[in-house]
Amino acid sequence: MNRITRRMGLASIVVASMSALGVQAQDYPSKPIKIIAPFPAGTGPDANSREIAAELSRVLGQSVVVENRPGAANMIGMEAGAKAAPDGYTLVMGSTTSLSVVPHLYSKVPYKADRDFAPISIVGLLNTALTAHPSVKESNARDLIARLKAQPGSVLAATSGVGSYSHLAGEWFASNAGVKINFVPYNTTSPYADLVGGQVQLMFDALPAAIGNVKAGKLKILALTGKTRHPNFPDVPTFAEAGLPDYSPTAWIGLFAPAGTPAPIVSKLADAMQKAAAQNPELIMRWRSYGGELKAMAPADFSAFLKQDNQLWGETIRGAGIKLD
Repeated sequence: MNRITRRMGLASIVVASMSALGVQAQDYPSKPIKIIAPFPAGTGPDANSREIAAELSRVLGQSVVVENRPGAANMIGMEAGAKAAPDGYTLVMGSTTSLSVVPHLYSKVPYKADRDFAPISIVGLLNTALTAHPSVKESNARDLIARLKAQPGSVLAATSGVGSYSHLAGEWFASNAGVKINFVPYNTTSPYADLVGGQVQLMFDALPAAIGNVKAGKLKILALTGKTRHPNFPDVPTFAEAGLPDYSPTAWIGLFAPAGTPAPIVSKLADAMQKAAAQNPELIMRWRSYGGELKAMAPADFSAFLKQDNQLWGETIRGAGIKLD
């Protein structure tokens, strides 16, 4: 076989492969799709996963089901997603915890974001709130920072445990503000009962966890993340208004395929996510009601978001000197 014939043969193979991928994407999906949710059933992220699965079912014309695979700080479900067949029929719901936090907390993580997953789209973001007991005299984060600088460690902040989202968001705040906060870990129980009771005074967490008690007047919000004030909470200042423009912890979930999934299928799923995130006004308003935003991103934009988010959480975790193994 001479050089010209060999080149023509290779070109034919490439063209045939591309044609096969195109046909595969056109036929996709031809059977139900499964989304692995690394969260316990009945939790907020699980409910959010099921909400978007229902919307994707409407867009794609195929059943999209959620399978819970919780455990080991999301690592069990994420590993299962990474090892799934890269054919677009098994996806996985990643999150702040699994992809931006866990890789910095543990030495042995059975997956790598940039190696094992193909980002499809973010699903939604939840703003982080600085929530306080009504006995806290300050009405905003700026005044609280001033008090903490004058009286270091004068308030107790509850967390869901060492290395939890609420703990790390608090450490990030303390580092950015240059203040000292005493953190009280609640490893096996919810801290909100003690926060409502006044045994602890503060908590940094995604807003939905506190929204019921806030609306009932049992807790108050001193600040929210976001570049501008949230439309559903116009009276709550942002952390940027408190002098912390770089404080941006965000609880998010996003859809991923196993690495190696054909690009046309990833693109088709990304397009479906754009439609799914915009087609249900009731769902959009539900996310906004608890301080969140249902949205979609193109894969390239989502990849850039992931890289920055991972870097920010990594800096916080290293700065706090936290390691869980």
